[in-house]
Amino acid sequence: MKRLYALSLLLVLAACASGPGVDPSADAARPESQAYEWPSVSIMAFNVENLFDTADDPGKNDATYLPASVKADPEHVAACELIEVDRWREDCLYLDWSEDALAFKLEQLAATILAYNDGRGPDIIALQEVENIAVLDRLRREHLQPAGYRLPVLIEGLDDRGIDVAFLSRLPVVGEPVLHPIDMSAFPDRAPDTRGILEANFELPDGTVLTGYSVHFPAPFHPMEMRWIAYEHLNQLRARVPEDRPVFAAGDFNTPKREMDDTTIMDEMVRPYWTVAHEVGCTKCRGTNYWQRGESWSFLDMVLFSPSSSHRWTLDVDAIDVVTGYADQLHADGTPKRFDPDAREGVSDHLPIVMVLVYRP
Repeated sequence: MKRLYALSLLLVLAACASGPGVDPSADAARPESQAYEWPSVSIMAFNVENLFDTADDPGKNDATYLPASVKADPEHVAACELIEVDRWREDCLYLDWSEDALAFKLEQLAATILAYNDGRGPDIIALQEVENIAVLDRLRREHLQPAGYRLPVLIEGLDDRGIDVAFLSRLPVVGEPVLHPIDMSAFPDRAPDTRGILEANFELPDGTVLTGYSVHFPAPFHPMEMRWIAYEHLNQLRARVPEDRPVFAAGDFNTPKREMDDTTIMDEMVRPYWTVAHEVGCTKCRGTNYWQRGESWSFLDMVLFSPSSSHRWTLDVDAIDVVTGYADQLHADGTPKRFDPDAREGVSDHLPIVMVLVYRP
């Protein structure tokens, strides 16, 4: 498996930068505006919905996200015709994922992120559905300069579409990130549609190490048992973290409201181990994803928190929110507006959710 560690790719990414005057040392230095005087640290979970580059990635099922100029190829058409879901098949055949479309996607994502925190964005973002580290770094370099994010953290996984979990952060990363695969051997036909759990450690303003996990669990059309296994694996990872470290898990847990309400998955696999941010704050929030066919909201995206033994960093329950500061995120009824490169509108079928940790010496 090809493993891409952000901290080891400084020279590679700088060489690939499209803009002139890229200074590799800029990522190593802390910008003056980001000096560690913060009383708080904000953490966002954001499923960015199919953030692909425009190139074919051999071995990955990314044929939908290619320019229309290459989609007339008979082999491409034949492969698309095998797709059973109508919308997916039409996108594979006709979606023009051009450089213009990608640039607009990046602009829309950046506008959404920078709508939080007075144009600076959150301190840490756990992202889902990112094809590779290069396209994420393009978002950072070309569109998120005001946020002052350091090099992205992404390790290539085994998902058959090539979508990965990642982090962007203003905080320094401590040590080497790790991608933990989830054993789905009990579901061999569905295992390829599975992402690992990305672990990274961040240095908080007082020197405390914060352990974070970016997750993207199996989708709701898969058996609940697959998500149960994923939660179990996450909890095993959390149990290995030293007691003096606060821990968070953020991302697309893909647990719909009906599953939260009608099964014991939250009571057995989540609440005993984590504080669920939106359950203690964000009481007026409807959710982060809207299922049109079922006309129901769900918190598919969550931020979970487990404090350290010292409890110096605690959850600010008044600062938990679903982020909707960018108007083009939403339809008129307040539901998420999916990205549409043809209509030049929308951002993602998920809304970001954010929590804030505050320091209490």
